[in-house]
Amino acid sequence: MFNNLTGPLIMGILNVTPDSFSDGGKFTAIDSALLQAQFMISAGVDIIDIGGESTRPGSESVSAEKQISRVIPVVKAIRKDLSATLPISIDTTLSEVARAALDAGATIINDISAGEQDAEILSLAAKRNVPIILMHIRGQPDNMQEAPFYQDVVAEVLNSLQERVDVALAAGIDKNQIAIDPGIGFGKRRQDNLDLLANLDRFVATGYPVLLGTSRKRFMGSLCAVTEPAELVSATAATTALGVQQGVQMFRVHDVKENRQAADVAWAIKERGFNNT
Repeated sequence: MFNNLTGPLIMGILNVTPDSFSDGGKFTAIDSALLQAQFMISAGVDIIDIGGESTRPGSESVSAEKQISRVIPVVKAIRKDLSATLPISIDTTLSEVARAALDAGATIINDISAGEQDAEILSLAAKRNVPIILMHIRGQPDNMQEAPFYQDVVAEVLNSLQERVDVALAAGIDKNQIAIDPGIGFGKRRQDNLDLLANLDRFVATGYPVLLGTSRKRFMGSLCAVTEPAELVSATAATTALGVQQGVQMFRVHDVKENRQAADVAWAIKERGFNNT
């Protein structure tokens, strides 16, 4: 999937959790989850990312059994009632959850630990030959924002991701099935997030497709004097447009319509630049 991208993809977030930082509790019922999925499809989503565990700062881990009970009915319902072909990613660090989701119809694994929490998830991706997204995180969600520090955040995150890519390749995952995510907001200070956003082209230069996840993140609120995550739609769209200009291929967002527009306009401008050189 990741070796033939021709334009930016929008990944819509569907958290079926009671405690996610922005939309916790809104889509825990099948009916509400399906309505949100349909809304995102109508808005032009390319991938729906379903997660059954909050990874907000300070959150605690959720068992595989609990995650499965939350996400599998939603994956099955989307496949049965909405689309047999729309790519669905499972947002989990646990191979047991990923396996159940793939069996139910998911087609992508999105692992914020890049296989560090459960190495079996890499073997699973290799065996099933499915795309996997490897994200950088320092620490765990429950402690990642406790005084994170970097000497050179861009170089350190790049090096860490390359190490995880090497582990994934050694596990048998095809190079064309790997994407990377710098992990905005996951064990980073505000200045770290800004440095990463200013240097996304260095991640693109690795040759692996890049996923950017800034949606409604707290650090943007600190720049805009906004405390409510839902009020950061425009700020998110700004990072989407900047990401497109730097070559980022995928954007994980809550607000599909607004970010679809930002991505498409930025892509059209970028294409004109290519055509005039």
